[in-house]
Amino acid sequence: MSELVSDDYVVLLGEIKQRIRSGQYAALKAVNKELISLYWDIGKSIVERQEGETWGKSVVKRLAEDLQAEFPGIGGFSSQNLWRMKQFYQTYVHNVKLSPLVREIGWTHNLMILMKCKDDLEREFYIRMTRKLGWTKNVLVHQIENQTYEKTLLNQTNFEQTLPVEIGNQAKLAVKDEYTFDFLELGDEYSERQLEREILAKVEPFLHEMGGLFSFIGSQYRLEISDKEYFIDILLYHRHLKCLIAIELKIGEFIPEYVGKMQFYLAALDDIVRMEDEKPSIGIILCKSKDKTIVEYALKESNKPIGVSAYRMVSTLPKELKGELPAPEQIARLLEGVE
Repeated sequence: MSELVSDDYVVLLGEIKQRIRSGQYAALKAVNKELISLYWDIGKSIVERQEGETWGKSVVKRLAEDLQAEFPGIGGFSSQNLWRMKQFYQTYVHNVKLSPLVREIGWTHNLMILMKCKDDLEREFYIRMTRKLGWTKNVLVHQIENQTYEKTLLNQTNFEQTLPVEIGNQAKLAVKDEYTFDFLELGDEYSERQLEREILAKVEPFLHEMGGLFSFIGSQYRLEISDKEYFIDILLYHRHLKCLIAIELKIGEFIPEYVGKMQFYLAALDDIVRMEDEKPSIGIILCKSKDKTIVEYALKESNKPIGVSAYRMVSTLPKELKGELPAPEQIARLLEGVE
């Protein structure tokens, strides 16, 4: 037996394991797609019957009971779920963009989006992000309740001027206007070092809040330039954008000088650390608060891709900001970059 455990065997075993996993995932996707199609057809049938006949709640209730009796081992045929299938079909039947997309995420995810989102653009955002990031139902609910859609669209970056068009929209969707660090245990007063240490102690929820496609590289990441040392607070890597993400933590209000320091870090990362096949490094300045006009002017002449975000320990989005979302056509163009 020991003769079989060679390098070739290990490679073979690894290849077969990966193939099995790929097959399992493909099978699950196929099953999910068929399930959504089934629920779509049931919803369609109910809608069509109601148009020609006086179908009320009693008929749907009877239908649910008969289906449950015929298929006792299969869940999902309660009267409440049948009404949801009807609503699901009615919501997406005339939307040529979303009707195929809903088949690529789970039924419970679709229900959460259907019940908690107010319009098709918001639904598209969460459908695409769920598909892209593999959010569980609980993570999806948290993202919706945490207003990730609004916070992403309100973000302040200069990516349109500093990044190639093909990755500009994708990068813009990777940065929020505001992050919620409700998992941190900090008092009213704390230093930047204490903030950093607390984040490092809770690095997994931190990465989830950042967006789900970030990998942690290091803290106080050392750069040596002209015999002098410089340290980036936190360095991440974005797996989809394939670029380094430098994060500077500030416990006060944003000031324009922070942009110059971040530009210096990004120039050094691109020259010294970035690999040939990686995209330009991106900077995120995380502040306790910011004035949107000051941020706008500070980023205006910057030649490096930088985003400025606020962080809070409790989720809030001022009501007046909800009216500042981009125009629907701008949102639609942004979402096209979420593959």
